Amino acid sequence: MSILVIGKFKGNTATFRQALTDRADEFRRIAADAQGAGGIHHRFGIGDGEVVLVDEWESIEHFQQFFANPELQAFIGSVGADPASPPDITIAEAVRSPDQY
Repeated sequence: MSILVIGKFKGNTATFRQALTDRADEFRRIAADAQGAGGIHHRFGIGDGEVVLVDEWESIEHFQQFFANPELQAFIGSVGADPASPPDITIAEAVRSPDQY
């Protein structure tokens, strides 16, 4: 059974958007680390003053262990997340449905 993680991070979306280009190698390294730690799928979205994260992980424990890394937390802050506003994280069991694509 895998889990879905939906996170919303308030912050500076222009800084985040620029970091996707300027710090692409760091994003790639973190993605490789996440895959090695149990990450299955990963995607970002940018909304009005927030960055949305949509992930699938092997388990809650895999995600929590990865996300708790102080280096990852520092990186998140350095790419525009507001340190005064903790992320809104939703974790749910991933289920198959007839309309899945």
